[in-house]
Amino acid sequence: MNKAITDGVVLMPTPFAAGLDVWSSGDGTPGSDTYENAANAAFVPADQDFGGALELLKTDSVQKLRYMGQTTLLPGCYLRVTARVKAVSGNLPSVRIAGYPAQPGGAKVSGVPEFGPATALTSYGEVVEVSAIIGTGDRGGVDMVWGMDAAYGHLGLDLTGSSGGVVRIDDIVIEDVTSVFLRDMLAQVDVRDYGAVGNGVTDDTAAFEAANAAANGRTVLVPAGNYLLNGDVTFDTPVKFEGHVTMPDSAILLLRRNFDLPNYVEAFEDERTAFLKAFQALLNNADHDSLDMGGRKITVYSPLDMQAAVPDKTSYATRRVIRNGQIEAGSSSNWDTQVVTSQATYSPSDSRKLTNVTNVANVPVGALVEGNGVGREIYVRSKNVATQEITLNAPLFDAAGTQNFTFRKFQYLVDFSGFASLSKFVMADIEFQCNDRCSAINLAPSGLIFHLRDCFVSRPMDRGITSIGGGCQGMLIDRCQFLSAEDALTVPNRTSIALNTNANDVKLRDCRATKFRHFALLAGGNSIVTGNHFFQGDEVHNGVRSAGLILASAHTSAVVTGNYVDNCFIEWTNEQDPTPDHTNGYSFSALTISDNIFLSGEVAPWFSYIVVKPHGAGHYLSGVNITGNRFRSLNGSIDRAERVDTTYADLDISRCKNVVMKGNSFHAVTTQVENVAEIEHNQSTPSDTWVIDTAGHLPFDGHALNSDAVVAHGAIRNANNVAQYDMPYVKHAEGPDNDQLHVIWPTPVKGKVSVMVRMDSR
Repeated sequence: MNKAITDGVVLMPTPFAAGLDVWSSGDGTPGSDTYENAANAAFVPADQDFGGALELLKTDSVQKLRYMGQTTLLPGCYLRVTARVKAVSGNLPSVRIAGYPAQPGGAKVSGVPEFGPATALTSYGEVVEVSAIIGTGDRGGVDMVWGMDAAYGHLGLDLTGSSGGVVRIDDIVIEDVTSVFLRDMLAQVDVRDYGAVGNGVTDDTAAFEAANAAANGRTVLVPAGNYLLNGDVTFDTPVKFEGHVTMPDSAILLLRRNFDLPNYVEAFEDERTAFLKAFQALLNNADHDSLDMGGRKITVYSPLDMQAAVPDKTSYATRRVIRNGQIEAGSSSNWDTQVVTSQATYSPSDSRKLTNVTNVANVPVGALVEGNGVGREIYVRSKNVATQEITLNAPLFDAAGTQNFTFRKFQYLVDFSGFASLSKFVMADIEFQCNDRCSAINLAPSGLIFHLRDCFVSRPMDRGITSIGGGCQGMLIDRCQFLSAEDALTVPNRTSIALNTNANDVKLRDCRATKFRHFALLAGGNSIVTGNHFFQGDEVHNGVRSAGLILASAHTSAVVTGNYVDNCFIEWTNEQDPTPDHTNGYSFSALTISDNIFLSGEVAPWFSYIVVKPHGAGHYLSGVNITGNRFRSLNGSIDRAERVDTTYADLDISRCKNVVMKGNSFHAVTTQVENVAEIEHNQSTPSDTWVIDTAGHLPFDGHALNSDAVVAHGAIRNANNVAQYDMPYVKHAEGPDNDQLHVIWPTPVKGKVSVMVRMDSR
């Protein structure tokens, strides 16, 4: 660092040979006396030691010599003033470097030292060199600390001690010696000092590694330039990037002491490259479990292929976290959905395969599959071009034979599908700002415990989170916001889905989703859905509503509790069953829907909050618990809270087992049901067969299959009004709809009873 060189600052004073009118006998300020034509000063042009020299007779107790030019003092710079002096005759004085510290307006800076150490002249003709360092900071070796108030100085020397002596003075030298203090002052190591070129062509890898090795805890400086690094570089010390680096995909830049996204952006000067390089380092770094985005927003213009950023890894299973930032999709045609149509054959005997796929090479892995008999959220998990086969994430329910399929490959902000397996990966406190241009996250085909927490998935064009395989096994989604781009559309025109899953053990907790076609399709078992608020209404009077939560497995073993289900419904299907007719197994079973808030407004009367939709015949309910829920319709009543969608098949309601629907509240719901249902019957005319109709009391239009009790309210009397004490028996599933009970008495009687009726068997 030398300001005379770098900034063109003039430091050297005018030589004495140029005249003494710029050399003051005072402080050097404008108007002070000079040595021009002074009786005690003269220029000697041919001194044997100095060449040209100033010969000065000391007449004052402190004989001053000051250059009247303004020597600039810059913050962080240190100047050394050097003078060579020899005594010629008379008394021997002492010599010291001195100066006048000036503020920007010329006023003197008070309270700072104005001279350096004095050196006594002890003999005639001996050349003595004196020097002092002047600077703003109080550092070792600085003789005159002038602080930040001094803008410039009038510099020179003093003669002190006995007067009457004659001395000769060589031209005074002022030089920038900041470099002496640079290492201590900035604690920096410059990569250029170790051979880095920074021209974008020369490989600077070795120079960067050498600078890191020499730093020993000090900061490494990467000055302006483009530094090509063809190999891996690890910094164990802080790094400051003024220039940027360029690296091949395979090379890793690891910043151990400042491992966060802002520093990678400084290093690469490209947000997309920086994010992918930081992710690459995260998966190749044992020192850090997380990449902090530092609250930074990055804008990308094409999908972030996360596996391509780590070409040495196709699977990963160590916990890693990306957190605290925003990823935004910029305007680009790279987000356009790829659409391919191909003919293929499907057989339920090989339920996850499409065979004889024409044009299979052009079918993208991860594409959504559409066609006759294809359920929702069916994706291409993998393909084999040689055998013309496609592997699906789930079976098709009614697609046997050959037909044309449409494959739609959505584009995702963050795409993990290139990994064969990714486990224990967390994304936290991130907003995925899709801007209705793309989808948000595509999971790996397999892996355990992907965790999304405290994130915003904002305005995805098609999907929020997509699972094309088993990478959703044990997935955790906590406290996330899913904000649709389709708010302005009516429900039938919406197509976006917040998320889907295929595997088991998913936890979906405390999230909020707005006006998607569907909030979530959960195809695996053992899911827990709790504390979420999802709403999907519009302003259409008597409008239709779409399913908010879809459970796509008949034996679901799911718990849905404490949610706010707003203007949508829970749909339970077996649309991913290749043989959807029930032949064996548990059928529609193991589901708990408890303590939820169900609310709707402006809906058609046939709307219901819980819908079972069998895709094949013979199914029934088994082990279903619907308790403690609050059903309320606004702006008009609905017929019932629960129903069966018979588009493909009806339930075999006569086979239901262990169904509990109790403790629910109903407001503006015409048919209010429960199981077990308590029905009061008043028989006013004597009869030996009391017909008790349960229509409107049992869930899902259930049959009166069983009764738990028949309790008389007062005496049972015959036609003569005499109390009878006989025990009746009950015949179940009577009447044309099997929804009646017959209470049979030995003789005709009348009275009032309560009957506990069940639509299931135990």
